[in-house]
Amino acid sequence: MSTETAKKPSVLFVCVHNAGRSQMAAAFLTTLARGAIEVRSAGSAPADKVNPAAVEAMAELGIDMSAEIPKVLTTEAVKESDVVITMGCGDTCPIFPGKRYEDWELEDPAGHGVESVRPIRDDIKARIEDLIASLVPAAK
Repeated sequence: MSTETAKKPSVLFVCVHNAGRSQMAAAFLTTLARGAIEVRSAGSAPADKVNPAAVEAMAELGIDMSAEIPKVLTTEAVKESDVVITMGCGDTCPIFPGKRYEDWELEDPAGHGVESVRPIRDDIKARIEDLIASLVPAAK
Protein backbone atom coordinates (compact mmCIF):
# COMPACT_ATOMS: atom_id res chain seq x y z
CA MET A 1 0.00 0.00 0.00
CA SER A 2 1.10 3.56 -0.61
CA THR A 3 0.80 4.47 3.06
CA GLU A 4 3.52 1.92 3.86
CA THR A 5 5.97 3.48 1.42
CA ALA A 6 5.16 7.06 2.34
CA LYS A 7 8.00 8.95 4.02
CA LYS A 8 7.56 9.32 7.76
CA PRO A 9 7.16 12.93 8.87
CA SER A 10 10.17 14.21 10.79
CA VAL A 11 10.28 16.68 13.66
CA LEU A 12 13.21 18.62 15.10
CA PHE A 13 12.95 20.14 18.57
CA VAL A 14 15.36 23.03 19.24
CA CYS A 15 16.12 24.88 22.46
CA VAL A 16 19.25 26.60 23.69
CA HIS A 17 20.81 23.85 25.81
CA ASN A 18 19.06 20.72 24.45
CA ALA A 19 18.95 19.60 28.07
CA GLY A 20 15.33 20.03 29.17
CA ARG A 21 12.41 21.15 27.01
CA SER A 22 13.58 19.77 23.67
CA GLN A 23 14.72 16.51 25.26
CA MET A 24 11.35 16.02 27.00
CA ALA A 25 9.49 16.83 23.77
CA ALA A 26 11.62 14.38 21.78
CA ALA A 27 11.14 11.65 24.39
CA PHE A 28 7.35 12.16 24.43
CA LEU A 29 7.15 12.15 20.63
CA THR A 30 9.32 9.04 20.35
CA THR A 31 7.18 7.24 22.93
CA LEU A 32 3.72 8.42 21.92
CA ALA A 33 4.15 8.26 18.12
CA ARG A 34 5.38 4.66 18.35
CA GLY A 35 7.75 4.97 15.41
CA ALA A 36 5.36 6.82 13.08
CA ILE A 37 7.43 10.03 13.24
CA GLU A 38 11.17 10.54 12.95
CA VAL A 39 12.39 12.54 15.95
CA ARG A 40 15.45 14.80 16.42
CA SER A 41 16.46 17.33 19.04
CA ALA A 42 19.31 19.82 19.26
CA GLY A 43 20.47 22.99 20.95
CA SER A 44 22.06 26.21 19.78
CA ALA A 45 24.46 26.05 22.77
CA PRO A 46 24.20 22.47 24.12
CA ALA A 47 24.74 21.78 27.81
CA ASP A 48 27.13 19.12 29.09
CA LYS A 49 24.29 16.84 30.19
CA VAL A 50 20.52 16.55 30.27
CA ASN A 51 18.82 18.35 33.18
CA PRO A 52 18.47 15.80 36.04
CA ALA A 53 15.11 17.28 37.08
CA ALA A 54 13.80 16.74 33.53
CA VAL A 55 15.08 13.15 33.58
CA GLU A 56 13.34 12.59 36.93
CA ALA A 57 10.07 14.19 35.79
CA MET A 58 9.97 11.98 32.69
CA ALA A 59 10.88 8.86 34.70
CA GLU A 60 7.76 9.50 36.80
CA LEU A 61 5.78 8.79 33.61
CA GLY A 62 7.85 5.74 32.69
CA ILE A 63 10.01 7.45 30.05
CA ASP A 64 13.77 7.01 30.46
CA MET A 65 15.87 9.94 29.19
CA SER A 66 18.91 9.13 31.32
CA ALA A 67 21.06 8.07 28.35
CA GLU A 68 20.31 11.17 26.24
CA ILE A 69 23.12 13.59 25.43
CA PRO A 70 22.62 17.23 24.36
CA LYS A 71 23.40 17.68 20.66
CA VAL A 72 24.47 20.75 18.70
CA LEU A 73 22.04 22.23 16.19
CA THR A 74 23.18 21.71 12.60
CA THR A 75 21.88 23.08 9.33
CA GLU A 76 21.54 19.47 8.12
CA ALA A 77 19.19 18.59 10.98
CA VAL A 78 16.92 21.47 9.99
CA LYS A 79 17.08 20.57 6.27
CA GLU A 80 16.16 16.94 7.02
CA SER A 81 13.13 17.83 9.16
CA ASP A 82 9.59 18.56 8.01
CA VAL A 83 8.61 20.34 11.22
CA VAL A 84 10.96 22.49 13.32
CA ILE A 85 9.75 23.38 16.80
CA THR A 86 11.76 26.01 18.63
CA MET A 87 11.64 26.61 22.36
CA GLY A 88 13.38 29.87 23.13
CA CYS A 89 16.36 29.60 20.80
CA GLY A 90 15.70 33.02 19.27
CA ASP A 91 17.20 33.72 15.87
CA THR A 92 19.82 30.97 16.00
CA CYS A 93 17.64 28.48 14.14
CA PRO A 94 18.17 28.50 10.36
CA ILE A 95 15.03 28.99 8.27
CA PHE A 96 14.42 27.00 5.10
CA PRO A 97 11.46 27.33 2.73
CA GLY A 98 8.88 24.56 2.79
CA LYS A 99 9.34 23.69 6.46
CA ARG A 100 6.67 24.02 9.11
CA TYR A 101 7.95 26.13 11.98
CA GLU A 102 6.38 26.48 15.41
CA ASP A 103 7.68 28.34 18.43
CA TRP A 104 6.53 26.89 21.73
CA GLU A 105 6.85 29.38 24.55
CA LEU A 106 7.77 27.23 27.51
CA GLU A 107 9.54 28.10 30.73
CA ASP A 108 13.17 26.95 30.77
CA PRO A 109 13.50 24.20 33.41
CA ALA A 110 17.24 24.87 33.88
CA GLY A 111 18.08 25.30 37.53
CA HIS A 112 14.64 24.20 38.73
CA GLY A 113 13.71 21.16 40.80
CA VAL A 114 11.37 18.43 39.65
CA GLU A 115 8.36 20.17 41.25
CA SER A 116 8.84 23.11 38.86
CA VAL A 117 9.55 20.85 35.89
CA ARG A 118 6.35 18.80 36.15
CA PRO A 119 4.00 21.55 34.81
CA ILE A 120 6.41 22.19 31.91
CA ARG A 121 6.52 18.44 31.21
CA ASP A 122 2.72 18.21 31.24
CA ASP A 123 2.39 21.23 28.90
CA ILE A 124 4.87 19.61 26.50
CA LYS A 125 2.96 16.31 26.58
CA ALA A 126 -0.30 18.04 25.62
CA ARG A 127 1.43 19.87 22.76
CA ILE A 128 3.01 16.60 21.57
CA GLU A 129 -0.38 14.87 21.50
CA ASP A 130 -1.73 17.72 19.31
CA LEU A 131 1.37 17.54 17.09
CA ILE A 132 0.97 13.79 16.55
CA ALA A 133 -2.71 14.29 15.64
CA SER A 134 -1.66 16.89 13.04
CA LEU A 135 1.06 14.69 11.49
CA VAL A 136 -0.28 11.14 11.62
CA PRO A 137 -3.78 10.31 10.38
CA ALA A 138 -5.83 8.47 12.98
CA ALA A 139 -5.54 4.73 12.62
CA LYS A 140 -8.84 3.19 11.59
